[in-house]
Amino acid sequence: MGQTGGMSENRKDVAARHEAVCKNFSRIVDGVRDWSAPTPVEGWQAVDVVRHLVEWSRGMFGSVEGVTFGQIGSVDADPADVWRHHCEQMQMLLENSKADNLVLENEHFGKQPLVDAVANYYVPDVFMHSWDLATATGQESGLDSAICHQMLEGMEKQEEMLRASGQFGTRQPVADDVSSEQRLAAFIGRDPYWAPPAE
Repeated sequence: MGQTGGMSENRKDVAARHEAVCKNFSRIVDGVRDWSAPTPVEGWQAVDVVRHLVEWSRGMFGSVEGVTFGQIGSVDADPADVWRHHCEQMQMLLENSKADNLVLENEHFGKQPLVDAVANYYVPDVFMHSWDLATATGQESGLDSAICHQMLEGMEKQEEMLRASGQFGTRQPVADDVSSEQRLAAFIGRDPYWAPPAE
């Protein structure tokens, strides 16, 4: 999902990937009936998945000179509406040619083109959290198995660095016959067999 070499990501390609990943996540969001439902992320309810994606991305990318996000309301009041507006604003940012010249400077990720940062950190995060929200609310994740496999291979090559970042939990054991998305979930510290508690 992110860079494979030293060249900057093509903005139109990143915009297309963002649109596709967010379209699937939006489908899951629209299917949520209980925003207080527990999720595979310990201590998180369904609403917290949306809160996480919205807050960290707007905080990071909104700090870039030349980026201005509009108001989107309260996640707690209407998670689906907030997500829809946030997604639209991120897409508009990527479709604007001015984004080609924007640079993110961050203490954790250093200095890099904004488009690369979106491709490397945000789009994969939306992709992976799609499993969390879908699993929490009894929906199909809709994740492409080939992309799951590709992401896992890339992350395994950087495992030591990723673990050191503190952003991922302990890798969980999986059986040989689990799906590629379950393997990806296990790598980032989720219980790949997690299911909502019985009512």
